[in-house]
Amino acid sequence: MASHHLLLLVLLAMACCHAIASDPSLLQDFCVADKTSPVRVNGFACKDAKDVAAEDFHFSGLHKAGDTSSSKQGSAVTAVNVAQIPGLNTMGISMVRIDYAPSGMNPPHTHPRATEILTVLEGSLLVGFVTSNPNNTLVAKVLNKGDVFVFPKGLVHFQFNNGKGNAVALAGLSSQNPGVITVANTRFGSQPSIANHILAKAFQVGQSNGGLNASSVLI
Repeated sequence: MASHHLLLLVLLAMACCHAIASDPSLLQDFCVADKTSPVRVNGFACKDAKDVAAEDFHFSGLHKAGDTSSSKQGSAVTAVNVAQIPGLNTMGISMVRIDYAPSGMNPPHTHPRATEILTVLEGSLLVGFVTSNPNNTLVAKVLNKGDVFVFPKGLVHFQFNNGKGNAVALAGLSSQNPGVITVANTRFGSQPSIANHILAKAFQVGQSNGGLNASSVLI
């Protein structure tokens, strides 16, 4: 009898592990985001199916180049996530177009909720990501037109236009709302700001005139 109980416990443990490891599945055809609903879940509440239209699954605009001239970093990101396509709600996927001026960059940042897969449509990019502590290894590569690169979920990564002309990339992300945490902005542009002595100690830099001049690193 004891052996049967032990076998049952092992089978239950295996089933639980499998359930935890598997991806969540949709329980219906779609859940178009109802942005007017006061209900807030992990995502958006579903619009009534009778009110769903083709436009809920459509976006037009990725054929247009982003305005890189208005960015300090010389890049422009055109996002296509649940904010632009309500039908992406619960689908676990989104995409972006990124335009880069010569020497423009998408500065070091992370996506806390998504892995990213990027392909170069035009130009050449130097891309890379940094592994987590304690090694902090830089994994970098020069990409040309048609090349593909993957940035693992949550890791700091970047893209830099190392060519002489403009560059364009298209990226897919494994979340309807991947989020973006830009490294420089979170450190030096938080509201309220992080105390200067904490930043100085963290980055091992000195303070001048009673403060840190970090405005040049913000985007």
